[in-house]
Amino acid sequence: MNHEIPKVPYAIVGGSGTLSGDFPACLPDSDVTILEDNLFFDTPYGKSPAFRLFSVGEKRVLACRMHGWRSGVTRADASRQVFWVFREAGVKRILSEGGVGTVNHLLDPRDFMVPDDYLDLSNRKDVMLDGRYLLIMREALCPELRQALIYAVRQRFDGRIFDRGIYAVTDGRHFESPAEIAMLKGHADIVGQSIAPEVYLAREIGACYAGLYFVVNYGEGLERVWSHDTMRDIFYDDAPMIGEILLDTIRRVDAGKRNCNCLSLRKETLLKDVYQEESEKG
Repeated sequence: MNHEIPKVPYAIVGGSGTLSGDFPACLPDSDVTILEDNLFFDTPYGKSPAFRLFSVGEKRVLACRMHGWRSGVTRADASRQVFWVFREAGVKRILSEGGVGTVNHLLDPRDFMVPDDYLDLSNRKDVMLDGRYLLIMREALCPELRQALIYAVRQRFDGRIFDRGIYAVTDGRHFESPAEIAMLKGHADIVGQSIAPEVYLAREIGACYAGLYFVVNYGEGLERVWSHDTMRDIFYDDAPMIGEILLDTIRRVDAGKRNCNCLSLRKETLLKDVYQEESEKG
């Protein structure tokens, strides 16, 4: 069944951190209400993944699981579907989360990082909705959202929190080889598969975007061999805490008043007249 897209200012792109729990229904917060579930929308890129609409106090949030990825749908199309829905919903603030591997040998499993930059090594370069905008990727991760996330993590977590760093993006679903990790050393701190193209699509729709990432494994060839059991334990044990951090962040940020440069870093493309002329020529 196709549903009408609700107007919602906040969105969460769920990753492996909340995948094991029924977020946010699994949490005890009295100000959280599930408003609608299993919402599917027709998009120009195919039928969307399932969305959940819920409220945190007076704030309405639209969430999807595992970045919209599912069998038979390319990750590029999954991202387009999700962010097309966000654009139609009028989303202004987007939070993402997920598990990552280490590139920096100082990081260990269960460390948290809220990165302030990224390095895109994926093949998903030309993933956009309509190409109307020049996207300036300065401050690609919203400083205001990042500070709210960092504050929320510090209230809930006693371990190590890194408030800046570089997220290197690779294509999945396989993990990186030792040679790939060696190539990234000195250029990035963590490695994963989800921050791009999401960071581009968020800027294209004029939304703020930031992510919370927790280390679940050592990059191959670093100090020691990582354990799949440790990764599994992190996924199941830490999901409630990660969910609470996301909710706390939403409580702290205002979608209507943004004290950042995110929207101003999206410009109307100067190439539009050229595209129009070529179209008219047939």
